Amino acid sequence: MNIVSGFRSAAVVLSLACMSASLMVSGCASTTHHEGAGEYVDDVVITTKVRAAILEAPDLKVLEINVETFKGRVQLSGFVHTQAEIDHAGRLARGIRGVTAVVNDIRIK
Repeated sequence: MNIVSGFRSAAVVLSLACMSASLMVSGCASTTHHEGAGEYVDDVVITTKVRAAILEAPDLKVLEINVETFKGRVQLSGFVHTQAEIDHAGRLARGIRGVTAVVNDIRIK
């Protein structure tokens, strides 16, 4: 089992536990600073898809670009060699279904 599958499995279990509980537990509820279990699963999927798109792009170095997602908002960070690479990573992230915003903090080395 790879890391992404492990996170996804844990998130699904947590989501099912929250949905089956008769009372809303604060750990399952979404707030401005914390995601609900369903949102967490969505964000894991978005992060995985953005990373995969970057990995498949021959002109981008995946190990130098970090991807984080919170409530559909993707933050890209890391270092690349050109402005074109920064722009390309941003376009790839915006093209993923479920992404509501992209904060592109990638910098040129």
